[in-house]
Amino acid sequence: MTYTFPKDFLWGGATAANQFEGAYNIDGKGLSVQDVTPQGGIPAKPGDRNPLITEVPTEDNLKLEGIDFYHRYKEDIALFAEMGFKVFRLSIAWSRIFPNGDELEPNEAGLAFYDKVFDELDKYGIEPLVTLSHYETPLHLTRKYNGWASRDLIGFYERYVRTVFTRYKDKVKYWLTFNEVNSVLHAPFMSGGIATPVEELSKQDLYQAVHHELVASALATKVAHEINPDFMVGCMVIAMPAYPMSANPLDQLAVRDFENQNYLFSDIHARGKYPNYIKRFFKENDIEIDFAEGDAELLAEHTVDFISFSYYMSVAQAHNPEAYETGKGNILGGISNPFLEASEWGWQIDPVGLRLVLNDFYDRYQLPLFIVENGLGAKDVLVDGPDGPTVEDDYRIDYLQKHLVQVGEALQDGVELLGYTTWGCIDLVSASTAQLSKRYGFIYVDRNDDGTGTLARYKKKSFNWYKEVIATDGASLYK
Repeated sequence: MTYTFPKDFLWGGATAANQFEGAYNIDGKGLSVQDVTPQGGIPAKPGDRNPLITEVPTEDNLKLEGIDFYHRYKEDIALFAEMGFKVFRLSIAWSRIFPNGDELEPNEAGLAFYDKVFDELDKYGIEPLVTLSHYETPLHLTRKYNGWASRDLIGFYERYVRTVFTRYKDKVKYWLTFNEVNSVLHAPFMSGGIATPVEELSKQDLYQAVHHELVASALATKVAHEINPDFMVGCMVIAMPAYPMSANPLDQLAVRDFENQNYLFSDIHARGKYPNYIKRFFKENDIEIDFAEGDAELLAEHTVDFISFSYYMSVAQAHNPEAYETGKGNILGGISNPFLEASEWGWQIDPVGLRLVLNDFYDRYQLPLFIVENGLGAKDVLVDGPDGPTVEDDYRIDYLQKHLVQVGEALQDGVELLGYTTWGCIDLVSASTAQLSKRYGFIYVDRNDDGTGTLARYKKKSFNWYKEVIATDGASLYK
């Protein structure tokens, strides 16, 4: 059956400042946690519990230059416009606006840069979707305050978001408060700027940090609606459905426990209170969240306008996980599913899981949804084509086509979906591994894992494929 997506559906792509902007020390920008994690934000090698963290930025950190969007934004946005993008997801680097994070006054050069980017997007009629904090906690806030483990960060974050909401109130409509906020449970340094090593970080301190982020998110939502009532503010979580390894009821309980870890964040963002299942978990683990005066009211009264999420894979769960092979390349854990194939990095490919996620979220919250990350990381090979260098990435086209068909099914199920932005619509540095060879984009960037390359941009085969998908409102998916 051929199905067309709604005419106002927001098609586009997604990026993060720390993975593609570069210019890490230009125009007054301060350091972020990304500038001292040259091997990525997850453990450096199997068996480690913490990422490699350096004292100062080192030459082997590809994120310092990224793909130099900072100086090439006009060229890149023109390519996005050529594909027909209706929306472009990007993040604002907090340390570009407040270099240390705790200053009283912002850095005007940083604000001016994003003015130029938003004006360029507007020239082509592309709606910006802005993530306020995308794994980019200012490094000073990590080293002086221990990141979100400290309640002080709520005030610093409020000053930052109030600054950018005010500055861009007529240029940006869609905002996300934190990227993949549930990842803080598994990557506390990258996600929450928490310097305490994982093996020393107590559950009490970790969940108190979670509380600080959730309160800050509600406060940002409050401030946003005060500054511009037309703002749409969403949360952003990792969506990862889980399947039981067997019909054993204990395996289904394991699935529920795993999924509740993720639902916790969207439940509080959308419903405004801590759910009962986490209260039991807190009681059983001697965790007592310190609520400051007004916290409960903030959470209850300033819930989000929509739910956004990343979706790359599903996992399986069991009550005895030691009996099975652990999934690879997965920040949240889980067991390999024998019914699914996997990418080169071990991420299992499950298009139907995306339909399940969409229905689960919509049934649970009855709020609009937004798929803000989905894509396939792969080792692309540049070849000569009739119009110049290109990549014959049929594997990426196949991945995206199958996922988007399932998105169409979810729309027919009655799910309200605002849009879809593919991850890394232009090649960028991987967050998990800090590689450039793990490519997601429709646009190939000539830069290699050793830092060599011209930074030239080339259209992959998927570029024109996605262009046709957008131009036909998804009808071309069914050819």
